[in-house]
Amino acid sequence: MVHLGVGAFHRAHQAWYTAHAAEPGEWGILGFTGRSRETADRLTSQDGLYTLVERGPDGDRFEVIGSIARAEPGERVDELAAALGRARTAVVTLTITEAGYRLGGDGTPDRTDPAVAADLRLLGEAIPAGADPAALRPVTVLGRLVAGLEARRRTGAGPIALVSCDNLPDNAGLLAGAIGTFADAASAELARWVSREVAYVATSVDRITPRSEPSLSEAVRDATGWLDVAPVVTEPFSDWVLAGEFPAGRPAWEEAAARFVARIEPWELRKLWLLNGAHSLLSFAGPLRGCRTVADAIADPWCRRAVERLWADGVRQLPSGLDLDRYRVQLMARFENPRIAHRLDQIAIDGLTKVRLRVVPVARRELATGGNALGCAQALGAWVASTLAGTVEPGATIGDLLGRVDADLARDGRFAARVESAVRTLLDRPLV
Repeated sequence: MVHLGVGAFHRAHQAWYTAHAAEPGEWGILGFTGRSRETADRLTSQDGLYTLVERGPDGDRFEVIGSIARAEPGERVDELAAALGRARTAVVTLTITEAGYRLGGDGTPDRTDPAVAADLRLLGEAIPAGADPAALRPVTVLGRLVAGLEARRRTGAGPIALVSCDNLPDNAGLLAGAIGTFADAASAELARWVSREVAYVATSVDRITPRSEPSLSEAVRDATGWLDVAPVVTEPFSDWVLAGEFPAGRPAWEEAAARFVARIEPWELRKLWLLNGAHSLLSFAGPLRGCRTVADAIADPWCRRAVERLWADGVRQLPSGLDLDRYRVQLMARFENPRIAHRLDQIAIDGLTKVRLRVVPVARRELATGGNALGCAQALGAWVASTLAGTVEPGATIGDLLGRVDADLARDGRFAARVESAVRTLLDRPLV
């Protein structure tokens, strides 16, 4: 199998599940990094091995994971094309972050993005001309993936499953639409092949995995005696829910407690609205309250109340049967874990994209059903306050920024007033 985006989360999640599948020796991962080749170089120096540190409130558990057979820099399109051109490659998983899909407001690839436009043009000129896909140099992850799919079409390697493991609602549908756009640009023949041979699997993924600090290698060495230049720290909790078909086979991830369901949407919305939405709220409000990590922020009275209100908004808009009371208790315990130093500044990256996905849909539904969406207003107010407190938006007003998030919400006077109240509270920094 192939993975695109070999960062800390992939190594704590999909690689861990693959290592714990019933027949781990039968499946290996060829991983491609995202923005930097450093992870690939470090993993290569250790033959793909790394230590996963499960950090619970009472101690650490160390495990060497061996499911990554090889790691390559993301720009190695030749290696990706060669892998996808082989019939034994059955699955491609992706963790490229929300921003990595480069989608516009309509959920399709943003043609005003220079990188997207360049890749669409490259594929549209090179593929019909018979160019070798392995020799192409697309800039975007999806452009590279489509070049690899063209290589698979040419070798007759058969069907394949693409599995988005990113925090996007309807991640399988968005991936399918984006791949379709790139394939259409390349050639009608590739577009027909993709529609016939490529399956898309929807997922909901959950495991808090902060960025690994340099001190983690020292902790691993002190506890185990071995030097690891690519360790990953994560929490004990893990969850993976999948829906879709794997026409060429897959690892037995269910042996590691992954769940296969008929319908993914309720599970992905539970995670997106409750965990990810709360993370975004804390990442914006926390630093304004003097906090550095999730554990710090959830201990702050204002932040904790705002999270509970956001959860109340979300729960009202989720269906029954998702064990929501238990999930919220678990989330609070996970956020409170003081030994997971999940930095707020890392979570806050691409904040505007994230609040549009994690908060706006809940706010719209709450208001449409007669609620006041106070938790959502406070979450959006936290983003606005964080933006105003920085230097990126000189001269911007609360209304300007809320309108950028969602024009309809900005036009709702009562909701906008709740957002403004949250902004003024956070920027005034009251004690409680």
